[in-house]
Amino acid sequence: MDTAIIFDMDGTLFQTNLILEPALEATFEQLRNKGLWSGETPIDTYREIMGVPLPVVWETLCPAHSDAVREESNQLFQMALIEQIQNDRGALYEGVESTLADLAKDFPMYIASNGQTAYLEAIMEHYTLNRWIKDMYSIDLVKSGNKSELVSLVMKENGVKRGYVVGDRSSDIKAASDNNLLSIGVRFDFSQEAELIHADYILDSFSNIHQVLKKN
Repeated sequence: MDTAIIFDMDGTLFQTNLILEPALEATFEQLRNKGLWSGETPIDTYREIMGVPLPVVWETLCPAHSDAVREESNQLFQMALIEQIQNDRGALYEGVESTLADLAKDFPMYIASNGQTAYLEAIMEHYTLNRWIKDMYSIDLVKSGNKSELVSLVMKENGVKRGYVVGDRSSDIKAASDNNLLSIGVRFDFSQEAELIHADYILDSFSNIHQVLKKN
């Protein structure tokens, strides 16, 4: 089948908001202990930029720090996120499992995420998403860090000619447009109305994706 559904992970399938704050707090506590940070953890700043490539995340959170410190910070953060996942502190959004099970009967499905490989693999394994998701693509796979290029890679490697990109941020919507796919925006934790208005469809509930698919 050449029609597929390509999902974002954070803020689309997985409730990253549940593990974000404790993972960031643990990361910046370690930075404080090393004398590399003073003051509060910039949680609100991170919420505003959710979905951007990780190098941009750390340039934004730590603008006065060296690339080496930013890289160390990211490694600490990834470890903290994975620990949260393994300790069952996160969750999939309501309706994700049952909806994916239904969709898998008719569509091949893939993940294309700005998250790093080890982090995404932790989510995939903990929630056994490979029951329905054929493959997972991390932004690590494209040097540009561009979501549109990542979606293009998914399509090329799997013979996808048409379909949908489902996500919560502008990078997902743009990736759909750049690859001649339909975009489905989800109005969840990190979404922004100014970005969602550019989507072909908008969902308030994950299970409502069925209604969109019936129209096409």
